[in-house]
Amino acid sequence: MAKSGGFTLIELMIVVAIIGILAAAAIPSYQVYIAKTQINRAVSELSAYKAPFEKRAGSSGSVMNEDIGYTPSNLTTGSQGVDIGVLNADGSGQLQVTMGGKAHPNLAGLILSFERSPAGVWERLGSWTGTA
Repeated sequence: MAKSGGFTLIELMIVVAIIGILAAAAIPSYQVYIAKTQINRAVSELSAYKAPFEKRAGSSGSVMNEDIGYTPSNLTTGSQGVDIGVLNADGSGQLQVTMGGKAHPNLAGLILSFERSPAGVWERLGSWTGTA
C-alpha cells in the first residue's frame, strides 16, 4: 500500500500550537506599539496649535479654541467648547488635552501638556515621552 502525501493531524496541531505561542508573545508588544503611536499622534496634533497660540497671544492677549483653529481629535476627550489653551497675564500659557475617546484603554485620562514660559519657550509637561 502506497503512502499518500500530506500532513498528519498531529503535525497540523503542532503548527497551530506554535503559531498560538508566537501570537501570545507578539500581541502585548503590538499593544504597546499602538499606545506609543497614539501618544505621538496626539502630541503632534497638540504641537500644531503652538504657532496659532503664539500669534494670538501676541496680538490680543486671549486664546480661545476658535482663535487657534482647534478641532477635537478622536484620541482625546473634550469638545470644541473646552478650551485647550490658557494664556496668563505674564505671557506664560499652556496647551493641554486629555487622552480618551478612541485611544488605547490604558491611555484614558493621560494628560498631554505643553507649557509656554513668559519668554515664549515651550516645554513638555509630564512623563509621556517614552512608554505607554
